[in-house]
Amino acid sequence: MKRFVYFNDESCRDFYRDNRISNTKYTFWNFIPKNLCEQFRRVMNQYFLLIACLQLWSTITPVSPATTWGPLAIIFIVSASKEAWDDYNRYLSDKKANERRIWVVKDGVRRQIKAQEIHVGNIVWLHENDEIPCDLVLIGTSDPQGICYIETAALDGETDLKTRIIPSICANLSPEQLGKIKGVAECPNPDNNIRRFDANMHLFPPITDNEKCPLTISNTLLQSCYLRFTEWACGVAVYTGNETKSGMSRGTAEPKLTSADSMIDKLTVAIFVFQIVAVLVLGFAGNIWKDSHGRKQWYLMYPSEGPWYEFLVIPLRFELLCSIMIPISIKVTLDLAKSVYAKFIDCDDQMFDWETSTPAHSANTAISEDLGQVEYILSDKTGTLTENKMIFRRCCISDTLYGDNNGDALKDVGLLNAVSSNDPDVVKFLMVMALCNTVVPIKSNDGTISYKAQSQDEEALVNAASKLNMVLTSKDSSSAEICFNGSKFYYELLDVLEFTSDRKRMSIVVKESGSGKFLLLSKGADEAIFPRSCPGQEIKTYQEAVEMYSHLGLRTLCLGWRDLEECEYKEWSKKFQDASCSLDNRENKIAEVCHSLEKDIHILGITAIEDRLQDGVPETIKLLRNAGINVWMLTGDKQNTAIQIGLLCNLITPESNGQLLSINGKTEDDILRSLDRALVVMKTTPERKDLAFVLDGCALEIILKRSVESFTRLAMMSTTAICCRMTPLQKAQLVGILKSSGSLTLAIGDGGNDVRMIQEANVGVGISGREGLQAARAADYSIGKFKFLKRLILVHGRYSYNRTAFISQYSFYKSLLICFIQILFSFSSGLSGTSLFNSISLMAYNVFYTSLPVMTIIFDKDISETTVLQYPQILLYSQAGRLLNPSTFAGWFGRSLYHALVVFLITVHAYADEKSDMEELSMVALSGCIWLQAFVVTLDTNSFTYPQIIFVWGNFVAFYVINLILSVVPSLQMHNVMLRLCNQPSYWITMALIVTVGMGPVLALRYLRKVFQPSAIDVLQQIEQTNRHIETSRNMESSSRTYLDHLLTDLRRNKGSIHQPLLSESLACSR
Repeated sequence: MKRFVYFNDESCRDFYRDNRISNTKYTFWNFIPKNLCEQFRRVMNQYFLLIACLQLWSTITPVSPATTWGPLAIIFIVSASKEAWDDYNRYLSDKKANERRIWVVKDGVRRQIKAQEIHVGNIVWLHENDEIPCDLVLIGTSDPQGICYIETAALDGETDLKTRIIPSICANLSPEQLGKIKGVAECPNPDNNIRRFDANMHLFPPITDNEKCPLTISNTLLQSCYLRFTEWACGVAVYTGNETKSGMSRGTAEPKLTSADSMIDKLTVAIFVFQIVAVLVLGFAGNIWKDSHGRKQWYLMYPSEGPWYEFLVIPLRFELLCSIMIPISIKVTLDLAKSVYAKFIDCDDQMFDWETSTPAHSANTAISEDLGQVEYILSDKTGTLTENKMIFRRCCISDTLYGDNNGDALKDVGLLNAVSSNDPDVVKFLMVMALCNTVVPIKSNDGTISYKAQSQDEEALVNAASKLNMVLTSKDSSSAEICFNGSKFYYELLDVLEFTSDRKRMSIVVKESGSGKFLLLSKGADEAIFPRSCPGQEIKTYQEAVEMYSHLGLRTLCLGWRDLEECEYKEWSKKFQDASCSLDNRENKIAEVCHSLEKDIHILGITAIEDRLQDGVPETIKLLRNAGINVWMLTGDKQNTAIQIGLLCNLITPESNGQLLSINGKTEDDILRSLDRALVVMKTTPERKDLAFVLDGCALEIILKRSVESFTRLAMMSTTAICCRMTPLQKAQLVGILKSSGSLTLAIGDGGNDVRMIQEANVGVGISGREGLQAARAADYSIGKFKFLKRLILVHGRYSYNRTAFISQYSFYKSLLICFIQILFSFSSGLSGTSLFNSISLMAYNVFYTSLPVMTIIFDKDISETTVLQYPQILLYSQAGRLLNPSTFAGWFGRSLYHALVVFLITVHAYADEKSDMEELSMVALSGCIWLQAFVVTLDTNSFTYPQIIFVWGNFVAFYVINLILSVVPSLQMHNVMLRLCNQPSYWITMALIVTVGMGPVLALRYLRKVFQPSAIDVLQQIEQTNRHIETSRNMESSSRTYLDHLLTDLRRNKGSIHQPLLSESLACSR
């Protein structure tokens, strides 16, 4: 499918949408129904709605419907308010963009309109620093050569300026002609590919006589970009509004479900099953009691014959009574906690990159706890582990190596002499370095020249050539000028054979102005250039140079050229033009045509560029590996280069303590046999030896077709891997393989080629680097340097997981506690499903009394950040999910049942002989629950802060203040209840007894285990305490550290095991 865009033609404006941008999710009229539909997509909300509707049936409801409708309404209002606020901000942003004033030209007349009034086919006139309002085909600029510069950072995150050129048929058109231009562009339907635009255009007479001209992405100005260093430019609107490439790229990413959330869902299902079983058993027993005993009690006044559904009444009452087993507030509580976790990351000064003024940023607030459970890190190399600051170090020209003695070819006397003597091979080599690129030279007012490049490698090569006297002084779409040793040389740029990840090379065709020769200049990876060398040329020296430079960790490129006959070029140029004009499969057709020209290349030499490691990378990788995280490096570089970088950054261990297994071969069978051998070695090698494997993209392609299972087993057994010559798709495939095996993955990169990998991983981290912000924008988290990853995982990730584990299980605990008391009370009320607590108390308990205290855990730290970084092995607790699993939940379940028995039995027996009514008994039991939950939160907190005092004990005081106020309201059932209780000594004695009996055994078990079977966290806490008390015996600290080393070693050996007693302890216990 395609569209035809007619320039300056109002007749086609109604066929396509206008330029109004809309990123809002709702409208004023559909907000309430649409938001309600979205909220009720959650199964838990559907469940609570069903419970709330059942409570409207007065025959079965034991409490007021407000106990469920109230909290449900509060939760919906909070969620809806957040959605409304976010959508309102999107509306304001859209409004600002839509009402910007834009210049358009119609039949030569310029006028200003709102951006939203632009239609397809309009001529849009831009000035320097203007934001581009829609997707345009460039037809004119202020530059005589038809060039303009745009900044695409808002679109793809790349900070370097891009060059855009007008189509050839628009050359030499005056501004007056541009305003009256007529023509048609044949374009594909809108898509989100910002790298590709395959279209054609032709102009109507009198401008030209229907000459057909191909259009590519280099002829476009895309929405959200900015015009830079160009006085003016104009273009034809081809895509508008949400149909622009930027608009088509917008959208919400698929939500990621964390491991903790997945476990919470499973626990919710388990509780629901338990609830149904309990309801059926209690309902059945209730019906039996009613028939055998209840009908004999005159005061119950059961009718002799009831309705047909009478047998359902008691089970449904118990269903409503037990519905609070699943905490209604858990979703809101966790969402709030996770938002705070994200703010902690954003505000961490120790993760602020002062060099680039880049703070850490959390774009996804829902997955912080997954950071603490990461098992595999898959990292890009260039710009992620390295600085991406390319420095020209060495080269090989005509079998001569330069830069070997001092490590800097630019200071090599031999090369400097060759340059000064105009050595022809060196001159050709430098000429290819200066011309074969997409670099744009920019002259400043003082005459100095700087270079803007889309690739750091190209910038390094052009700068190196300039320092060796081959200076690129000017360049436009059709010509280039270089100055060498005081002489100027002019070249006509005929065609550019662009670099692609498949071709791994780029070439240009130039014509020397003086001699009229046609030349093909090429540069690329050695495996892309060497097979295309001219027959008979000896390339062994170059191959050895590539091997040597790779062992030094340098990035290599091969340069070459060949003379072209004029007739050969013209014949090829026609094929290239036809392929460039094709709207069907254009990219492959162009690649085939380019391949036919790039042959018989005379190899000129090899360049070697250094990309230094970032500061702190070796220490960070060592720390992460000590934490039990497997680190893989995925790169497009050569194998030897990647291995050398791996050694430098502690990714792989030298041969004395480690072994690197290579998976390669000349045939498919050879590759599969090497994979099998690697598996055997992995299985038979002792654990103390560090094993890793290395493979390239070709081998991976074969393995994914024929032996995925074997490779998956190898991946699970290896702590480290180096994957070379990887395409973006293969990087994402590797992440997918590890995810499919159940491992939690983190992908980190800095460039656009890392986006697929980042989005595929459980957690995506982008580095705001020299390649731009594209990876950072696609990621869940962005950081300035790789070294900040250790704090992101070990500090923020671990604390977030610990806190989420406690908050989620505590939410179930406090709901189960009140529910078990209700069930125990039913045995005293003839299993009738009667509620012990009144409606107000139940609603306040769920929404206020127990929701705020748990938020203090958001600020809790079981051990200090310094200790965590000193003993990174402690991360293995959260990696294995030892804080949130069925075993730990059983502990909380058992604690809630025990505490329910304590509260109910002590309350009933304490007030058995008192003349107390139902409301007093209810308030005593509720008070006991509030006292217990306050002590549970306090004793399970490891660090005491002001928020804890406010949330726990402030809430505790608020409980009494609120109920004392309610006690003076005559119309309430609670009238005078709390006033009477507070004046009774027996009430306070009962509270003290409940706390003592409820917390005593828990504290005793915890003390005994810390003394006789301390966990690694217990030992670390003890070490921290001894460090704060100088008088403590040094022998104790020494013995503690020895025992800790033993525990950590055992923890690594038994990483997957889970052992947990019935009564769950604090975050500081063994999980």
